Amino acid sequence: MSGASLRLGRLFDRASGRSFIAAIDHGITLGVPTGAEDAMGAIERVIRCEPDAVLISPGMLARGADLFAYRAAPAPIVRADFIVNHPFVDDLGEHYRVLCTPAHAASLGANAFIMFLILGPEPGQMFADNIKAISTAAEEAHKLGLPLIIEAVAWGRRAKAAGMGKDAELLAFGCRIAAELGADAVKTEYPGSREGMATIVDGCPVPVLVLGGPKTEDPDGLITATRDAMSAGARGVVYGRNVWQADDPIAISRQIREVIHGSLIPSTA
Repeated sequence: MSGASLRLGRLFDRASGRSFIAAIDHGITLGVPTGAEDAMGAIERVIRCEPDAVLISPGMLARGADLFAYRAAPAPIVRADFIVNHPFVDDLGEHYRVLCTPAHAASLGANAFIMFLILGPEPGQMFADNIKAISTAAEEAHKLGLPLIIEAVAWGRRAKAAGMGKDAELLAFGCRIAAELGADAVKTEYPGSREGMATIVDGCPVPVLVLGGPKTEDPDGLITATRDAMSAGARGVVYGRNVWQADDPIAISRQIREVIHGSLIPSTA
């Protein structure tokens, strides 16, 4: 077993083989998100929800390292890149930049390293540059024994304009490319149906994790989607705003954990 495989395994529960990851890396692209105005306080609240791992920016992990410095703490996963995703900077056009090397992430104590794969961007160099950055990072990360997670999402302007943000075939295409480039796991959208999720999982030879997106006004629907994704073969979720923007983050996290690690039937408590 490689060091990357060992560290990846630490993200997943031994009994269920799945992972509940909480994301609090949104400040890189959203600035000051509602509900996370106090960055350190938001990280503390997320950790109290008892996820298996926490997706976090390099700067916030450096500042909040003590929050992860105990035996039962969730494993930190470092966000390594940036995409233009806010009206304040939208006039910059579509851009992708790497912010953090695998070596720097490892020096911060990260258990894993995550990068975007943006599907459906406008014509130009962005997709090719994105692919090259991932390929380079995969080689560097694996030399260090650090697992690489690729977030394959159809957030490019062409994909959005065509209404393909949750298209199962496009997401399956992206997840397979991510695995071929060396990803140890992928994170992607729930396409809206169990069948669509199965299409993604069946074509991807590494664990598939489902992202949460903006806060839903239908928590029951979130739990149902989580259950359907798991039954289709997904290996876990990476939920951010649906956790720390929830009216009761601990309660919704308990339900999510029961679906991820339990019987697939959400608690009514």
